Amino acid sequence: MIPSFHFRHGWFFAIFLFCGALVLANVVHYILFRILRKKESQSSGLGLGWGVQHHLSGPARAIFLFTCLLAVLPAIPNLPDKFEDLIRQGLIIAMVIALGWFAIGCIYVIQNAILRRYDLKGPNNVQARRVHTQFLLFRRMAITFVVIIDAGVLLWTFNNPRVWHYGTGLLASAGFASLILATAAKTTAENLLAGLQIALTDPIRIDDVVFIQGERGRIEEITSAYVVVKLWDLRRLIVPLSYFIQNSFQNWTRESADLMGTAFLYVDYSIPVEALRRQLETIVHASPLWDQNTCGLQVTNLTDSSMELRCLVSSRNADENFDLRCIVREQMTAWIQQHHPSAFPTTRFAGLPETLSGQRQNPEPTQPPPNSTVQMPGAPSSPQSHRG
Repeated sequence: MIPSFHFRHGWFFAIFLFCGALVLANVVHYILFRILRKKESQSSGLGLGWGVQHHLSGPARAIFLFTCLLAVLPAIPNLPDKFEDLIRQGLIIAMVIALGWFAIGCIYVIQNAILRRYDLKGPNNVQARRVHTQFLLFRRMAITFVVIIDAGVLLWTFNNPRVWHYGTGLLASAGFASLILATAAKTTAENLLAGLQIALTDPIRIDDVVFIQGERGRIEEITSAYVVVKLWDLRRLIVPLSYFIQNSFQNWTRESADLMGTAFLYVDYSIPVEALRRQLETIVHASPLWDQNTCGLQVTNLTDSSMELRCLVSSRNADENFDLRCIVREQMTAWIQQHHPSAFPTTRFAGLPETLSGQRQNPEPTQPPPNSTVQMPGAPSSPQSHRG
């Protein structure tokens, strides 16, 4: 009776310790994340607790649970050493995985806390786009590094030298296999290195406006292998990362988002250019799409039938500049139609004087008719005169 009582008492004490530790862990978890959630909702510029509830609540709860189990494990009575070591090894492995999960969540929290200060929707968001792009690529590399470290720590949790030997051989074979795969998958390796170069040299950024392969679009996403370019008609152009390192392309927002654009007009020589220049200024100055920097009209080319006029205007970004150029074309054409309808390009035919036209109508023959001979002075009258 007494040994049975001690056995039950030991299990009761172990269960009591586990429940007490679990309740304490949940209380600490609730209070801590309650405070962080409140800070997150109230903080406007400090970035405290930004994304903590979303990224760290799950791994923190798992860490608290495994910690309680490891703390209570020695208090379980009459547990064979073999089973105790096996359970402890499993809990340590689960703890290492939870810590890796927690580290990945910390990477996301740091990213959110820093990127919160850089708004992509601002009028001049060059710095914001640069920081967002760099953190996007560095975050993926950091997560890969954490996963590799976590896998290495998992191998370190095994105390058996034979497991260490197998793990070392596995890592060596994995490294050799990675070299073979990198040689075989040359394109994949190029894209990975290109992603690192893009993060360091900054040729493109998220939300950049680029002109590539004859298409104008905006950088929508940068992955570890390719870039998604959102075109103006909502199509998506998928471009490998290595393309941006090995080929030339146009980045319209490399230094700033403002852009200059042209609208060409082809008119007759008779139109007054100064009046057109004043009308262009009237149209552009009244438009909210103009950034008040550049507005001008110049004669850029002359042909035998028309005069080429270039309307140069500037805007805050590429989309507004495109719309402003369309407005300039429409309203300038309407103004020419209203005030100088005869100034559009025409084809001229010059008439001849009447005397010349009459001579053209009855021209005198300048060549003899067929089968006739022309007698030259001093020449015989016919070929027969040479004969016999």
